[in-house]
Amino acid sequence: MARAPNYDQERKERDRQKAAKKAEKLAAKVSARERSKPEDEAGSETETAK
Repeated sequence: MARAPNYDQERKERDRQKAAKKAEKLAAKVSARERSKPEDEAGSETETAK
């Protein structure tokens, strides 16, 4: 016999996977942006933030 579908659990699992993928992409974008930044620009941002 087939099991009854648990739609709520399946939806939560898809949403969790989607959020994890989105966070991974965002982290990759941020690290790529940091790597492409010149040193002078990175130093001036920390000074203006203080």
